Amino acid sequence: MRLFVTGGAGFIGSHFVRTLISGGYEPFRDAEVTVYDKLTYAGNLANLAPVAEAPGYTFIQGDILDTPVLDTVLPGHDLVVNFAAESHVDRSIVGAADFVMTNAVGVQTLLDACLRAGIPRVLQVSTDEVYGSTEGAGFVETDLLEPSSPYSAAKAGGDLIARAYVVTHGLDVVITRCTNNYGPFQYPEKVIPLFVTNLIDGLPVPLYGDGGNVRDWLHVDDHCRAIAMVLEGGRAGEIYNISGGVGLSNRELTERLLAGCGADWSSVQYVEDRKGHDRRYALDDTKIRAELGYKPQIGIDEGLAATIAWYRENEQWWRPLKSSTP
Repeated sequence: MRLFVTGGAGFIGSHFVRTLISGGYEPFRDAEVTVYDKLTYAGNLANLAPVAEAPGYTFIQGDILDTPVLDTVLPGHDLVVNFAAESHVDRSIVGAADFVMTNAVGVQTLLDACLRAGIPRVLQVSTDEVYGSTEGAGFVETDLLEPSSPYSAAKAGGDLIARAYVVTHGLDVVITRCTNNYGPFQYPEKVIPLFVTNLIDGLPVPLYGDGGNVRDWLHVDDHCRAIAMVLEGGRAGEIYNISGGVGLSNRELTERLLAGCGADWSSVQYVEDRKGHDRRYALDDTKIRAELGYKPQIGIDEGLAATIAWYRENEQWWRPLKSSTP
């Protein structure tokens, strides 16, 4: 079996690849893996260094918008997992064009190439942000999409294109939508690695608005395990929500990170709230639990402690990235 993983040098994609090549997903234990990544600022070959010499691993630098390259490298693969995305909301507010091109047009370009190559199954990795904000129960897969940022709107566009290719072309596409991820190798512009690395250096941490925005937190290992389950057993054309089941306000998360880093509230610097900042994200993941037996295995306290320890022990990985962050 041959897997083609786009965006596989990024935070989530590289975790999936490292675990898969290490035999962590039983249905794909002997699979060969081609990683296809543009290596933008968030893509990093150091994320794949632990498996770079493994048998069956191939890396190709490329863009999911590059049709001629895709037509050359895709044929012969059995499964495609699309992690490739522009994913930082603040960046999308400043400039939306790259987000629309990668997250929407890129999906269309990739799916067209998959049709031509006869790929049996494609998994599109998406986000809870496509649903927008909720004050009530967690969103289910059939709820209305009401994205609030250019990032989430572009991701919703990619999801709808994927849905159209299922209906129009009969392409076997499954979509996963996850809550906020955290863990090792996460680019230090994201909130948890940003706060942890700032605190390691004795710097203040920026807290948006009143700190009351709520996010559900999911360890990257649980997310990738769920992706492997959907890839192997999910029903064609279906969407699967993936939740960590831990809703924390940004203030509550900050308190946990301060405690874990041995700091106090004097390290917090309140900053102006983000434009269009969704108040609360929440997913109902009953479907994936009932159909595929998924449940998160890494508790938030355990996961945050391990993540903080990883950043303390791997300064050589994040310091160059942080000093060069645009």
